[in-house]
Amino acid sequence: MKIIIAGAGEVGFHLAKLLSYESQDITLIDTDKESLSYADNHLDIRVLKGDATSVSVLQDANVENSDLVIGVTASETTNLTLCLLAKQLGCKKTIARISNTEFVDNKELIKFDNLGIDELISPEELAATEIQLLLNQSAFNDTYEFEEGLLTMVGVFLPKTAPFVGKMVKEAATIFPEVHFMPIALQRMGTQYTVIPRGDTVFKEGDQLYFITSAEGVDELYKLTGMKKKEIKNVMILGGSKVGCKTAHYLCSNKFNVKLIEKDKEKAFDVADTLPNALVINGDGRNVELLDEESLDSMDAFIAVTGNSETNIMSCLVAKSKGMKKTIALVENMDYFQLSQSIGIDTLINKKLLAANNIFRYIRRGEVLALTRLNNLNAEILEFEVKPTSLVNGEIIKELDFPRDAIIGGVIRDGKGIIALGDFKILEGDKVVVCSLPKAISRIEKLFL
Repeated sequence: MKIIIAGAGEVGFHLAKLLSYESQDITLIDTDKESLSYADNHLDIRVLKGDATSVSVLQDANVENSDLVIGVTASETTNLTLCLLAKQLGCKKTIARISNTEFVDNKELIKFDNLGIDELISPEELAATEIQLLLNQSAFNDTYEFEEGLLTMVGVFLPKTAPFVGKMVKEAATIFPEVHFMPIALQRMGTQYTVIPRGDTVFKEGDQLYFITSAEGVDELYKLTGMKKKEIKNVMILGGSKVGCKTAHYLCSNKFNVKLIEKDKEKAFDVADTLPNALVINGDGRNVELLDEESLDSMDAFIAVTGNSETNIMSCLVAKSKGMKKTIALVENMDYFQLSQSIGIDTLINKKLLAANNIFRYIRRGEVLALTRLNNLNAEILEFEVKPTSLVNGEIIKELDFPRDAIIGGVIRDGKGIIALGDFKILEGDKVVVCSLPKAISRIEKLFL
């Protein structure tokens, strides 16, 4: 695919990096010479200095023959204008990064696709949504919903007390005869290798393990992993950022007790005006005495979403030392993902990774409805819709020529999530959730074309 990315900032660079690994034809546009120079020296892509909303610059980027234009500059207006121009000049599909989440909330009303903008991406909205899911599935450290929860991906570190530690996958499956979940990926403690579990794979203490589960399987997973569902009611949020405010608004509307700490006095007053049901405190969240005064030890969850990764990590560590049930930190540095479990924070989230995941599905072949990349694991989970022409249509799973480096986690049919085992027959219209290592993705895509 020929892809044009406007904006060589963190999201743009990260996207260009991921896409260049896939051998896509990438052109990166930015007005900042230094950012482009860094990208040019580190990635196998074409860079172009100039204004992304300039028709001549877009023509120089060969926009008329492009498959996808992605606007991820710091300016929402630039991104929207770029997409509008690119579509008029012949680009097949456009995606704009926005900061005003009202656009996402009202995209059916505004009909942006009629303007030439096919998709809107808000990293802040994605981060807030991720936090909400993590609080709802409080014992798990990673989660993603397909079709509004008909199937859910959850991740967990296996404790020593998990009943199936030391057992093979096929042995663990016998504990619950009515299977409502499927293990789809794991990473051994202390390694960087991702494994797609098979029947003879042995579960070990400390494994980072991912499951696809239907609604009925969530309680079973709590039992099987030895985890306890923690009731979250009192939440402290550090940082009145867009992510913090969006999260606080959701929690207040769902009857959570919310305290939000913001260092900037003027901003704290503004946040208090927009969040009448939250207690907004003006203070420095790095101050342990302030946290103690605000009854940190009575909170169930602590969410740090300031603009500083180190502040977020350190404050979460303080919260964890007070016996906090759930800690979530927003970080910008991808390398910190390696540290989350070893330093004791439950979950790290990263806006650019979430944005990249959301955009990535547009470069996949086949009818990809959703895609997520697992935190710190070299694997993707994709949701495909089965078309009449798909090779999987009408086939039984165990008879498919399916790569060993991929696994079908579940199927959504007629509004119901199903954990599909070997004897399951796939039909046209099914939505199939697949977990795959990168080397098997091209073979998987061909099955769903």
